[in-house]
Amino acid sequence: MTVHNFQPTHYHTNIGPHAPVLRVQSGDTIVTTTVDAGGQDASGKQITPRGNPMTGPFYVEGAEPGDTLVVRLDKLTPNRPTGWTRKMLAPNVVDPDYVTQLPWPGKDESTLAIWNIDNAAGTATLDDTTTSLGTFTLPLAPMVGCFGVAPARGEAISTATSAQHGGNMDYRGFVEGVTVYFPVLTEGALFHIGDGHALQGDGEIVSTGIEISFDVQVTLSVQKGKRIGWPRGENADYIFTVGNARPLDQCVQHATTEMLRWLQTDFGLDPVGANILMGQCVEYDLGNIFDPACTMVCKVPKRVLR
Repeated sequence: MTVHNFQPTHYHTNIGPHAPVLRVQSGDTIVTTTVDAGGQDASGKQITPRGNPMTGPFYVEGAEPGDTLVVRLDKLTPNRPTGWTRKMLAPNVVDPDYVTQLPWPGKDESTLAIWNIDNAAGTATLDDTTTSLGTFTLPLAPMVGCFGVAPARGEAISTATSAQHGGNMDYRGFVEGVTVYFPVLTEGALFHIGDGHALQGDGEIVSTGIEISFDVQVTLSVQKGKRIGWPRGENADYIFTVGNARPLDQCVQHATTEMLRWLQTDFGLDPVGANILMGQCVEYDLGNIFDPACTMVCKVPKRVLR
């Protein structure tokens, strides 16, 4: 197992069959950086066009369609002192007759709230005298908003959205220490990562988290012959599956179906047992509800599987 220190020189605003920037073996670790959703680096300088620019792709030797790529999120650390969010909820998350009452930005483009990031204290602080919040501090919860593998059939999919390959899921559960599983859809898997958030509420309902550049460490490995349909993940307390689609009920269906399959193939449950268990123990988290595809996460506590 090798640790690769990689400094990106270019980025992609779609996830697809791009020339790999680095080839690694299964089990290797990559230490690298990401820019923020606007293309700004650790110095705050915009070095690439906006739109969730991705670092990568990384080619994993031996990965081929029908396998699973295992991604362990070892470290996710904001690497600059400020991040930004938008100030207005997305119109699609409020009643239609309330849309005109939202605080639409004026022509001065004062659309961004600036947050001071303190890694040592573990805080994000807003200092905005134009709102009643004033000086307002929240605990950091760094997460990765957009990552995944190249889609099948040579397709390239915008980092604005998500599908079976992963993509812009904006799930606040994708934090340091979590393991994520992606279906390998093309040779080498071609793993991409970017769109770091210092903090984000469920749904990314202002269309951003606290957008910031990251120092990242991930470990990539291949499960040969392990075929899955949608992204999966686990942390200390849960296994979970991810569905990406629009309308919202369709991504619920994808996530729920993937969980039913997982419980039967890996945990020894019969179909009736899996259905009964999920009926009383399942939990759902909302990922992205702003972007072209919504994200729903279906969770089962590990305690009930023991």
